[in-house]
Amino acid sequence: MSSPPLELFVPGRVCLFGEHSDWAGAWRKSHPAISPGRAVLVGTNQGLYARVGQLAQTLRLQATDERGLRDGVYEIPMQPGALLAAAQAGGFDSYVAGTAYRVLERFPHIGGLYIDNHRTDLPVKKGLSSSAASCVLTVRALSRLYGLDLSIRDELELAYLGETTTGSQCGRLDQGCAYGSQPIAMGFDGDGLTVEPLGVGATLHLVLVDLRASKDTRRILRDLNACYPDGGGAIARGVQRALGPENLRITAAAIAALEVGDVAGLGALMVEAQAVFDRWVAPACPAQLEAPVLHGLLAHPALAPWVLGGKGVGSQGDGTAQLLCRDAGSQQRVVGIVEDELGMGALELTVPARI
Repeated sequence: MSSPPLELFVPGRVCLFGEHSDWAGAWRKSHPAISPGRAVLVGTNQGLYARVGQLAQTLRLQATDERGLRDGVYEIPMQPGALLAAAQAGGFDSYVAGTAYRVLERFPHIGGLYIDNHRTDLPVKKGLSSSAASCVLTVRALSRLYGLDLSIRDELELAYLGETTTGSQCGRLDQGCAYGSQPIAMGFDGDGLTVEPLGVGATLHLVLVDLRASKDTRRILRDLNACYPDGGGAIARGVQRALGPENLRITAAAIAALEVGDVAGLGALMVEAQAVFDRWVAPACPAQLEAPVLHGLLAHPALAPWVLGGKGVGSQGDGTAQLLCRDAGSQQRVVGIVEDELGMGALELTVPARI
């Protein structure tokens, strides 16, 4: 090591509105009649904690899962060929290797890196962008250790390139976790990407629910992508309507409600967004998107007094749900119901007011 270690934290992210609109809006590059995409998102209160430092010409990683279990030390040469091969091998290490490859490609003078991910409290494979967080962590570590002076937008772009180097079919939404607790609106128009910081007129108290069920994200993405660019039939037209004009309408209303602090209106929009998804998108992949566990949670009578609205998270299906609570006390009530009565996992997400 040639530098003292730095302590970094990178959260996951929750897509409050606009899931799937990132890859859908990318179709405008070749088919401009398709609507652009837009999503509203914010970082989670949970994430990856790591000590990072310089090494000579080596990439060294030790990860810790959300149960506190430590992986063995992973180590490869900090060289393009070795990094690219590791990126394509799969597993958590592949995301770090793929991102290091992309940073080294742009900045060939940098040396090696160690990442001691000593704590993780972000669930993995639950639609909260744990893999994207590891990519952002890698970019940010290299930038700060080697004085690359990358902006958050630069970090986002390199993290996206790093994740796609692994063969992941992620859109550009996931890497929005680079903005942390700052809520943002992301716009997707072909290859174009816009990022707009958002004000928050009133504190939001959410609970993210691990439904402890299963879903097949690859199948969901495959079936929905089959509706683009000009997939025929009523189902394909419905998917494009929901992820296009309907999404633009709902996200515009959500941004307005968020900025003026209309929490009840924001909850009602979550209910509406889920109804639009169920009507127009779910028929394209009913085996995964009918989501009986998700809908059972959303309709659970014990939650009704404490919740203003809710919807699925990420690719939807029976993975994770978000519930917008009336206030801090309601948030605690919801956590208790979810964990004690329903036997599901609950994570608190509090988004403070900011103008």
